[in-house]
Amino acid sequence: MDYLKVQALYDFTGEPGSSELTIETGEILTVTRKDVGEGWWEGINKQGKTGLFPEAYVQELKVSSNQPPAIPPPPLPEGNDWGNTQPSEFQNYESVDWDDEWDDDSEGGGLPPFVQPIPPGGGVPYQSDKHSENSIAGKDNKGTVGRKNLNRFSTFVKSSGESYILGTVKLNVTEADKVYVVGSEDSITWNPIQEPYLCQVASPKKETKLKGLKSYIAYQLTPTFNNIQVSRRYKHFDWLHERLEVKFGLIPIPPLPDKQISGRYEEQFIEHRKNQLQAFVDSVCRHPVLSTCEVWEHFITCTDEKRWKAGKRKAEKDELVGANYFLALVTPEKPINLLKVEQENEACSKFVHEMDVAVRNLMATSLDQTKKHQGPYKREYQRIGQDFYNLGQAFSIEDAASGTVDKNLTSAIKKTGSTYDEIGKLFEEQPKLDWEPLGDTLHIFKGILASFPDILQVHKGVIQKRRDCEKLTFEHKMEASQLQEVRRRTDVVSYALMAEINHFHSERNTQVKKAMKSFLKEQMLFYQKIVDMLGHSLAEFGDD
Repeated sequence: MDYLKVQALYDFTGEPGSSELTIETGEILTVTRKDVGEGWWEGINKQGKTGLFPEAYVQELKVSSNQPPAIPPPPLPEGNDWGNTQPSEFQNYESVDWDDEWDDDSEGGGLPPFVQPIPPGGGVPYQSDKHSENSIAGKDNKGTVGRKNLNRFSTFVKSSGESYILGTVKLNVTEADKVYVVGSEDSITWNPIQEPYLCQVASPKKETKLKGLKSYIAYQLTPTFNNIQVSRRYKHFDWLHERLEVKFGLIPIPPLPDKQISGRYEEQFIEHRKNQLQAFVDSVCRHPVLSTCEVWEHFITCTDEKRWKAGKRKAEKDELVGANYFLALVTPEKPINLLKVEQENEACSKFVHEMDVAVRNLMATSLDQTKKHQGPYKREYQRIGQDFYNLGQAFSIEDAASGTVDKNLTSAIKKTGSTYDEIGKLFEEQPKLDWEPLGDTLHIFKGILASFPDILQVHKGVIQKRRDCEKLTFEHKMEASQLQEVRRRTDVVSYALMAEINHFHSERNTQVKKAMKSFLKEQMLFYQKIVDMLGHSLAEFGDD
């Protein structure tokens, strides 16, 4: 009798506290359900654990009960393996029509699907970012960076990296497409934003379609350069995020808020998601490249449905994506100091790892403090308040019986009880003002930090290709003029990397400083409120 077995093609980490199943490359799973929907299957691993995993991450194995499992497939190439696929093949992704795509926020619920590019020959799929701060299972010293994931960066290399470096790809680049890198080796940056602007995310509201069968939350975005409001759903943000990741190979795209299945219409969740979307939008608006790219401007300005769909199709057919995007970069003519770039690369790698660990630990603390404020801390102070109030109540009974009523003392004790009860309520509300905003800032950096190891690895692959070409020239297998062009194009990649690293350091300095100052100010105001409340209670007892 035949039964269905599947083998994991790629690693997948399930979110803690969810029904997702963590799987490893090569692992054999038994499928129990294929009708889960939205690109998910249910199965059992060899430890007997049952859970959900992405259908695209496994391949079916038809195994008879009296036969051994099939031989695992050969390992996929490393990130710096250069394939021979043509640049146009990078565009071969699955596209979902805007109106008919999945509704992550419909009342019907359901798991978020994996909308992913399908590379030539069924190779490495695009792995959508989980955007998950739920992956924080506690403090550790490992962080998220450095894990081998098959994602947009390996696709970046395989699809068009070699074609760009060797100069075999030719695409039309208009003046509007060009992006400039400026400065000297000591200060390489993206061309600064000429007209800075902000974009407000506000007024989330529940809307319906299909005569009320489906519900969703719409957020209103208003850029300051035109003050024209547009309405966007979370799935629109998700589409935008995917387009940005596909287009910009060496720019870490800020993460979106987590997708959530249950509780999507709870007021507290909607407000917090709005704040996290605002953090994402702010981060994009501050980036010199992302804030001026066509797909982003289309996202925050388009109000007409036909123009929206046309712009969407244009973005999905964009050829200047991945490694091809470097054709649009204009960098200084002076050859870059390769040794210095490699040293910066190594220093950035070490810093990213340390910061990633610190950020994840502080996020775990932030989440822990939020839960404690809204649970144990609140209950503890309210219990204290109740005990004081009971003491005052006892005094009032005894005073009435004995005829020696000290109404002021009784009232003061009860007032103390009420004060501690109010302090408990303050604790419950406080995380919205300090720990949650700090956590939202950390969430942005957590997503950015997770992308950097792959970005740095892509650059190492580019430099290795350059050295391979230098060796070919030494062996008289490549013309010196060709090598000069290879060096020039690898310099473009190096200039872009240095500009992005410097932008990252500038951002982490200014934004972490801003978040810390806001956090400490709110903490001071919080504890000052408590001091003032206790002071008023003390005054109720009068002067000795």
